[in-house]
Amino acid sequence: MSSPRSSSLLAWPAAKPSRAGRPAATQVNRTRLKRKLKENLTAYGLLCAALVVFALFSWYPIVRGVLLSFQQVDFVNAPTWVGFDNFAKLFDDPLFGVAWRNTLLFTGLALVFGFAVPFLTAVLLNELRHAKAFFRLAVYLPVMLPPVVTALMWKWFYDPGPGLFNSALGAVGLPGGQWLDSSGTAMLSLVFVSTWANMGSTTLIYLAALGTIPGELYEAAELDGAGLWKRLRHVTFPQTRFVLLVLLLLQVVATMQVFTEPYVMTGGGPDDSTVTVLLLLYRYAFVYNDFGSASAMSLLLFVALGVFSAWYVRLTRKADQS
Repeated sequence: MSSPRSSSLLAWPAAKPSRAGRPAATQVNRTRLKRKLKENLTAYGLLCAALVVFALFSWYPIVRGVLLSFQQVDFVNAPTWVGFDNFAKLFDDPLFGVAWRNTLLFTGLALVFGFAVPFLTAVLLNELRHAKAFFRLAVYLPVMLPPVVTALMWKWFYDPGPGLFNSALGAVGLPGGQWLDSSGTAMLSLVFVSTWANMGSTTLIYLAALGTIPGELYEAAELDGAGLWKRLRHVTFPQTRFVLLVLLLLQVVATMQVFTEPYVMTGGGPDDSTVTVLLLLYRYAFVYNDFGSASAMSLLLFVALGVFSAWYVRLTRKADQS
């Protein structure tokens, strides 16, 4: 028999859940929404600031340069629309073909030396067991020098009179050379300067790529009796293939825009053997005061590098898929 208290509890209707907690939960959700909205607004604000900077200092000059290539501009008189006359003037200039030929020659020589030397240097540094940090710093030091300082220093090295190279050759009884004063050696001399000045960054990138290769692969290759060349061919090259392809593209794009070395060291001589595309562009803009033709040349270089980059990426993508 149940007690009166228990029966009264059974008879009492079940209590409904209180709605007092719902406003608090709604307030928490609103607070979270406001916080997320504030964070997103901050992020979008910073993104818009970056877009404005890119638009003013990158995209606008590109669009402005394209427009200038179809105008006669000297920044003294009002610009006039001339259509393709600037391009016709470039093609009639005998230095136009010479500049492109010299630029392609510089790029080809830079690929032979500037692409192979940093990779081999990285392989040698990766094999070291002691003083790795010292040699990495020694290789990277030239990158820290301003390009103009590097060019002036090497110009003194190449000086046919008291220059370092001829003095060293004379000390051992060998004849000196006309490094920058001969059309046969001037371009190669500039390539050596560019390679020495820029190989530090590329070498460190190669070292980072080599550091990601599992050591077990080299151990397995050594157990199979593979020498240094076979280890490079079957382990190092395949494992660093992506980095090699990317740096090859970047080096072609960079060397096609060579300017500092010929401008500071040779001025385009001797006999226009070191006149490059950017050096001729500089002459049109700041010597001939013809900014329309200079913009037309920059547009041609931009299109050429864009077409090459698209072709190169497509070619490498097909090679990866096959």
